[in-house]
Amino acid sequence: MRIVIADDAVLLREGLVRLLTERGHKVVAAVADGEALVAAVVAHRPDVSIADVRMPPSHTDEGLRAAVEARRLVPRTPILVLSQYVEVSYADDLLATTGGGGGGIGYLLKDRVAAIDEFLDALDRVAGGGTVLDPEVVGQLFARRRRDDPLRELTPREREVLALMAEGRSNTAIAKTLVVTDGAVEKHVRNIFTKLQLPPDTEQHRRVLAVLAYLRN
Repeated sequence: MRIVIADDAVLLREGLVRLLTERGHKVVAAVADGEALVAAVVAHRPDVSIADVRMPPSHTDEGLRAAVEARRLVPRTPILVLSQYVEVSYADDLLATTGGGGGGIGYLLKDRVAAIDEFLDALDRVAGGGTVLDPEVVGQLFARRRRDDPLRELTPREREVLALMAEGRSNTAIAKTLVVTDGAVEKHVRNIFTKLQLPPDTEQHRRVLAVLAYLRN
């Protein structure tokens, strides 16, 4: 395979170059920052890229942001993120690029890669369009989504009311369906607006925003 490597740690970067070369692969570029990663992917169109998360200049999430940008410029280009950290925000953005059949994404934690063959197998799977995620990455992604879920505060009855609102039903129609009073539905709707943090506005506008929140989840 033709491979691009992006890692600012010289020893690790050169170690990967040697390992992959010995296994018969060709490293077409070995770079130290996110901007160079994007440029290398655009220039070489590699079979797969390997990227660290924290690279210059801020050593926070440059690698993931670069991976997202590389996938935007070269759709479906396979990228395996290999890092010591889980950066949830851009990991979510990177996984979002797999929509429409565009797989080829991996996120492994360096300390949890137990064997070279295991790593090489993950690299092959990503290059082949698969998705490979460390269980720790999956766990943190799910935890974040639970925290960010705007519907998490709703009671089961409020969720029922919101689902019927999404079907375009009026408060009166919802009351008939649930066999409750119109006043009870109005109370549930007010609670929904409050919990979804929808400020006072026209009733119809808030209903639309509430339904959009429901449909996104």
